[in-house]
Amino acid sequence: METAESVAVISAGVFFLVGLLSGIWKYQQIMASENGQAHPYVDICHRSSLLYAFAAILLAKFVEISQLPSMVEIVAVSAVLLYFASAIFTYFIHGLLQDTDNQLKPPFRVGKTSISAKLISVHMWMLITAEVFGFLVLFYGVIVALI
Repeated sequence: METAESVAVISAGVFFLVGLLSGIWKYQQIMASENGQAHPYVDICHRSSLLYAFAAILLAKFVEISQLPSMVEIVAVSAVLLYFASAIFTYFIHGLLQDTDNQLKPPFRVGKTSISAKLISVHMWMLITAEVFGFLVLFYGVIVALI
């Protein structure tokens, strides 16, 4: 198994474990809540972790099929997985702090710390770019390998 594929499989395992553990956290909040719901970001952390785990397996499969140079695959996979992980981490922090129910609605903050709209925008565009272009590189590698 090559490095990029290993990174994707290990990330899938970590994301899945976070999904399982945050599911316990979600259940505890549901049981303790008067309205039977966990904090929105606990729920989002749980669901996104599980979804990103399977997305990471998809990336691993694409790396397996792709015939691109290893370094290209490593950079592409790492870019996507880094932003998957940063999203999960952000959801976890918002769930822990219970500081917002919509991280993209002003005022932007993490806990009591204000975050500038510009920083949020730059981060979101970096996330979009890394995830989409990282995947497109791997998808290109798959298409070239299969055609």
